[in-house]
Amino acid sequence: MIRKTFFIVMSLCMISLYGQKESSTSEQTYKVATNKGKLKIDLGRATIEGYDGKEIIFSNSKINREVDDRAKGLRAINALGLEDNTGLGINVVEKNGVIEVNQLRRISPPDIKILVPKGMIISFSHESQFGSKITFKNIENEIEATSTYNNMIFENVTGPTTINSIYGNIDAKFNQNIKGALSIVSIYGKVDISIPKIAKANVKITTNYGEILVDPKLGLKLEDSSGMIKYNDQLNATLNGGGNSFNFRSDYETVYLRAL
Repeated sequence: MIRKTFFIVMSLCMISLYGQKESSTSEQTYKVATNKGKLKIDLGRATIEGYDGKEIIFSNSKINREVDDRAKGLRAINALGLEDNTGLGINVVEKNGVIEVNQLRRISPPDIKILVPKGMIISFSHESQFGSKITFKNIENEIEATSTYNNMIFENVTGPTTINSIYGNIDAKFNQNIKGALSIVSIYGKVDISIPKIAKANVKITTNYGEILVDPKLGLKLEDSSGMIKYNDQLNATLNGGGNSFNFRSDYETVYLRAL
């Protein structure tokens, strides 16, 4: 009986110790009072969402609270000499009217959410091989996005957009009101695009070693300048008589074009 009681007590102690090592979470925010200009982002993992507001709001609901005794008295800093001035594991500064956002941890980037006033232009760029998913939602202004490894997702965006990736997949679902030209390119990743059937555009889809798959509900009018229509490497077409330039490309993977 004594041995059984001792075993139970030791088990509870182990559970208690394990629980102390678990990281607790609580949301913190950091705000910048501006609703115009350009937001320049270099983060490995983020959700960037447009909203009707007058501040850029940064938050992180998954902040690691585990205490590292070795880190006492030290501060996180990156190769550029930037320090965490937000409490979120990122550095935010204003330079000549541009708000610049940089992460500090190279290998394990924080999961940041950014609420962006809809009037701002967004520029995203990230090169690290430790990059994770980047999501853009409800953006009603210009987006420039470049990544090496990040998978990028775009939901309810209007354009114009210039999106480039080397190894990442790109998934984009556009608003019914596309405002400008679209250029979406991944060298080794899939490109999956959904555009409204009512859009007016000149469409070019290119792949060298992949496939081109198009939703017939779009009603694309294919150009046939050589007497033969080629689907395997390049497609040129007009949608509803032509209009904005839509350029979609994946050199080594499939390009999917869907109708909304």
